[in-house]
Amino acid sequence: MSVQNGRVKGVLFDRDETIAYTDPGVYREAAVWAAERFGLEPGAVGAALKAQWAASEGWWHLRTEADEELFWQSYGQELAGRFGVPPEHIGPMLTEWPYQRYMKPVPSARDVLSALKARGLKVGVLSNTMPSIGITLEAVELHDLIDVAIATCTLGVHKPQPEAFTLAAELMELAPSELLFVDDKQENVDAARSVGMQAVLIDLRGQHPEAIHDLRAVLELV
Repeated sequence: MSVQNGRVKGVLFDRDETIAYTDPGVYREAAVWAAERFGLEPGAVGAALKAQWAASEGWWHLRTEADEELFWQSYGQELAGRFGVPPEHIGPMLTEWPYQRYMKPVPSARDVLSALKARGLKVGVLSNTMPSIGITLEAVELHDLIDVAIATCTLGVHKPQPEAFTLAAELMELAPSELLFVDDKQENVDAARSVGMQAVLIDLRGQHPEAIHDLRAVLELV
């Protein structure tokens, strides 16, 4: 991996599996909560939650938080069907267990972002996610360290489309060549490089031999 650190003026991170992750333990907690409320088996509730999220592809076309609110209303109705309960009963669950509650920060994320800011670098996030990216970053307590948070839904293009990266660079007010991009998917890393960004693959599970396996390794690249 080769990074020309003298040229880096900002670091652009993916969100999921890079600076934050979805905690399976929270899924279990939500499943137990819903099972007790609706008289269901926790295992069946957990399976329904995962199946519903896997089947929810409509969020790619959202543009605003108002659009997202309508998405969650529809999502709740479909989830109620999987649970076999009236749709009006699902509202309290979505209130108690909103999307952002399932997310946790990568343990070293706050220290790494703080160190980058201390070096005078801009810090951004570019994620294939819904318009409410700010809410999720606040939930994992990283929002105050991020200069620009970009949900690709609001751009109308998603990674690995090259336009997502060029638009992100514009919003960061930096040239692509002045940005280091960090993502857990190789196709996104390749796309970032195609527009002139420096980019590195991260694999927090330590399985990819050519990736960095610890977020703190970013500090050695800038």
